[in-house]
Amino acid sequence: MDAMDAKAVLKGAIADAQARYKVANPLSDEAEENALTYLPGGNTRSVLHYEPFPLTMVKGEGAELTDLDGHRYVDFVGEYSAGLFGHSDPHVKAAIREALDTGIAMGAPMKYERVLAAMLCERYPALEQIRFCNSGTEANLMALTTACAVTGRDKILAFRESYHGGVVKFPGGRCELNVPYNFVLGDFNDIEGTAALIRGLGDELAAVIVEPILGAGGNIPGNRDFLNTLRSCTEEVGALLIFDEIKTGRLGAAGVQGMVDFTPDLTTIGKFIAGGLPTGAFGGRADLMARYDPRHGRGWNHAGTFNNNACSMAAGCAAMGKVYTAERAAEFLDWSEAFRLSLNELFAARDVPMYANGMGSIIAIHFAKEPTKKPTDITAGCQSLRPLLHMEMLLEGVLICKRGDFFLSLPMEESHLDKARDALGVFIDKHKLLIESVLAV
Repeated sequence: MDAMDAKAVLKGAIADAQARYKVANPLSDEAEENALTYLPGGNTRSVLHYEPFPLTMVKGEGAELTDLDGHRYVDFVGEYSAGLFGHSDPHVKAAIREALDTGIAMGAPMKYERVLAAMLCERYPALEQIRFCNSGTEANLMALTTACAVTGRDKILAFRESYHGGVVKFPGGRCELNVPYNFVLGDFNDIEGTAALIRGLGDELAAVIVEPILGAGGNIPGNRDFLNTLRSCTEEVGALLIFDEIKTGRLGAAGVQGMVDFTPDLTTIGKFIAGGLPTGAFGGRADLMARYDPRHGRGWNHAGTFNNNACSMAAGCAAMGKVYTAERAAEFLDWSEAFRLSLNELFAARDVPMYANGMGSIIAIHFAKEPTKKPTDITAGCQSLRPLLHMEMLLEGVLICKRGDFFLSLPMEESHLDKARDALGVFIDKHKLLIESVLAV
């Protein structure tokens, strides 16, 4: 099959899957159409849109979701990693009810934020002190602003294809909606090139911000030597190293920073730490965070009406203290990593060019036979196959992200994992020859 034929067959396969999806989901189709009047594109979160229209969900229970048309799905979208606890954890729900009964907008410090701060600082090596905010986006903005203010410098090194929030993202390079910080872009896992960039920027560089696993760029783990280089080179030029562990903080007892033999200067965390409710946090070395201490009259004014939102803070105390203990996190990493490896065994046994990238409960399916180590390893053929994988998995009752991500959640059981493996098997049986043809051109 030549390039023209492969593209045409793929286009037809996607159109066929979308047609079957449209027939199966008339109420979601209608809901999307009705929403267009007041919401541009029918939604208020761009990543949730896909063609021909996204499903409208009406109920979540455990690790499953039910849509408007009554179909039940295993939820591997997992709220893009924020849904670690699933949809109905009893400890989280009880904590929220307690906060609602106690008072939700007191305009004063409350016990919950202090308890949660202690939990996080005792768990993550780099967090000596911490401050809360409203989202991961805000946490990264505060960390970057802190680095610039502390160092008196304005340049920030980030990496192509990284995502640090809605206004700090670099898909394909720069984004027109990004905050106007002085960003310099490097290539993830490029050890020599990044070292040269950092040394070249020298005393102009305020910080390097990095996801230890490049999330939106394909769930690509950072090479240990690459991460070590970031630490040594930032120390060399007097810049700060920021670990964005908003997603990866769920991996093991203490995130990726618990797996490496150094600590970053600042860490951002969020998504899962409030049991699925909105929150974010930034923290790190005590001498850096002391700049926010208001007691001496010169502390930086860190504002935010909902920084210590009672429901989020209470849910976080339950989520991190009663449910996702360090011990449970370590067990979950082993269990979810075994699932990821089983997918690669499946792909190898079927001799199909597919690979489950990532680590533990953070997975991305790539169309390749080897692990993806850099964003530039992701081919145009791989990207073109993702809509077909996404649509076929939905039709099999397995909800995944449109870019091929799988996020596992705590309430999942082996039966949920079996359903995902079975659905992938159906996809391979149906489209193996097409996959090979698309990747060959």
